[in-house]
Amino acid sequence: MSQQFEKLLEPGKIGPVTTRNHIIKTANGTSFMDFDIQGPGDSMIAYYERLAKGGVGYLTVESCGVEYPQGIQHVHYEGEKLLGGVQLHIDDDRHIPQFKRLSDAIHKHGCPCSVQLQHAGAWNPTGLLPKRDTKAPSTMTKDMLPGPDFVECRGMTRDEVEEMIEIWVAAALRVYKAGFDGVEINHGTVHQGAMFLSRVWNRREDEFGPQSFENRTRYLRECVMRTKKRAGGNFAVTVLMNGIEFRNPKGTTLEEGAQMIKLVAEVADGVNIRAHSYGHRGGLIQPDKICYPETPNDLPELDWSHFGWGATVPLVANAKKLVKNTPIWTACRLDHVSGEKYLREGKIDFVGMTRRLLADPELPNKVKEGRLEDIRTCHGCLHCFDVRNKNQRLECRVNATLGREINPDYQAAAVPKKKKVLVVGGGPAGMEAAIQAAQRGHEVVLYEKASYLGGCLPVAAIVKDLETEDIMEFVAYQQTQLKKLGVKVHLNKDVDLALVKKEKADAVICAVGAAHTTFNIPGGDSKKLVPSEKLHNRLKSLLKIFSPAQLQKLTNYYMPVGKKAAVVGGELHGCELAEFITKRGRAATMIHNGPELNLGKGMIVDDLMNLWPWFKKKGVDVYTDVKYNRISDKGFEFTTKEGKTVTLEVDNIMYTQDMVPDTKLSDQLKGVVPEVYNIGSSREPAFIVEAVREGAQIGLKI
Repeated sequence: MSQQFEKLLEPGKIGPVTTRNHIIKTANGTSFMDFDIQGPGDSMIAYYERLAKGGVGYLTVESCGVEYPQGIQHVHYEGEKLLGGVQLHIDDDRHIPQFKRLSDAIHKHGCPCSVQLQHAGAWNPTGLLPKRDTKAPSTMTKDMLPGPDFVECRGMTRDEVEEMIEIWVAAALRVYKAGFDGVEINHGTVHQGAMFLSRVWNRREDEFGPQSFENRTRYLRECVMRTKKRAGGNFAVTVLMNGIEFRNPKGTTLEEGAQMIKLVAEVADGVNIRAHSYGHRGGLIQPDKICYPETPNDLPELDWSHFGWGATVPLVANAKKLVKNTPIWTACRLDHVSGEKYLREGKIDFVGMTRRLLADPELPNKVKEGRLEDIRTCHGCLHCFDVRNKNQRLECRVNATLGREINPDYQAAAVPKKKKVLVVGGGPAGMEAAIQAAQRGHEVVLYEKASYLGGCLPVAAIVKDLETEDIMEFVAYQQTQLKKLGVKVHLNKDVDLALVKKEKADAVICAVGAAHTTFNIPGGDSKKLVPSEKLHNRLKSLLKIFSPAQLQKLTNYYMPVGKKAAVVGGELHGCELAEFITKRGRAATMIHNGPELNLGKGMIVDDLMNLWPWFKKKGVDVYTDVKYNRISDKGFEFTTKEGKTVTLEVDNIMYTQDMVPDTKLSDQLKGVVPEVYNIGSSREPAFIVEAVREGAQIGLKI
């Protein structure tokens, strides 16, 4: 295996630092910091120690403000009153001992580490920032801002620029004194430093203005050079910066980006490159998500051949034509396979990873040990990013224990007494519960009524175009773990009271999925109606013959859905179904009997921000706050919030609001089995993240 991933696994050099391998854990915010001390506490330290133990080559601690509170964007206010940040900051020497605890914990596992420094600047991705004294290269009033995701800012005087550089350097030296091996200076996206590099924001007329590449990079280069001079030669100073900006006439071009990277690389020990796009809340921090619901056609400088995987690699390859002796890398959903490929081709010098390591912090060790089948696959869903942008604690859809390393409810302690555990249902909740219980030493048997495992995940994989492969890899991962742990799996088998008694289980976990109700309106028995239960059953029967990827392709040629369809229900399932059939040439209308605020419930904010204009472009009408009236021969009748009665002449009505809890089996077993648990959608219809989390909780509890 080491030969297959020879480049990835060999040690590397970033300035004076020798990395364990060529995987860099790039920085991402977590909100794990201790709110009371405003610094890294036990929870955050345990999280980073877990990443270090997992074998990553070089670990970059999350974005840390050089000034407080103006330097961070993840901070709680009540009006304009500051309550406290949920983002690290190292603006004072009192934080040094806290960060020293963190570096010691990481170093304990032989992992070199750095801290990413940032200043928020005008970027306001959460939309929660009040008006505050936002310092920038130039003044930008509200009507001058290049989009809604920014706050007004004022231009700094020449003296303030000098003072701000010293603030950056002071923060970097605190990182050095806290025992870290390096620091990453984040002048990417639209943070304060990036504003100096960009003609969109920089309108200065002094030596820090946009008149030349030297001037545009002077602010950043001064931060780097002064830090290196004062910290000495054993401290790596790397940079994160944009290689290109899109969707603004003054945005940095590919050629400009390469020239500025060249100048910065002459003084820095390494450069991490990303792209930025105006008009999208997250810019291009995760370029794959801009492919939803369709791949863009106006960003030709990036590689969209793999739906965003490796999208920014061409920026690195382009810069490497000018940069010869300084390592350059990027992070864009690269995994061990694509990372090795790009390293061998010489297109990148290191492989930046974040989400892959959130899903499985042990990925580097598993690659080294040849245990590729044991790698828990990231779905690329960005649930992690979405909760973070709500100032909530980071969590992963497929890794329930992430961020809960010291939570008593998520400890995989060996069982004091071995029990026989019967799991009913082979969806994500049931399989996760079985895995956790078996790992701890219980005897586990699992029954699934279908001919395959995965529950509704294979059905979801058909609809979720960008996640099809990842979802099925996760199903394969769970199946592999069940097999390795000796869990006895029975397919095509319904479970009843008699079978439970026969198994003589000490505990039963019911994870049978949601039940379904009928659409209780006049005409609810119409042949035009396609409730989700009927749709799911059709797809499940076809899944006995075809894979989700094959079915997805086949639906481009045939679907048992008429040319015009009403999608009833506007939360996640309704939105994704409307998108799916629209892509396949159907004229869709989405109707929801709840408020507009509930539209897309369960989807991440960035996806919704992309979906609504796409719906408008494709002619998908959306109605909210309606009253469902009846289904007739003509179609679907409803009353709008304005009181107008509308009849949509459609061929089919796709009903997505029929899922309810299924407690039938768990109710029957009460008093029959010592322990009975009902989890996942059979307890309360929800989504993958809740299913995996509940499965883990119960598997770790029994």
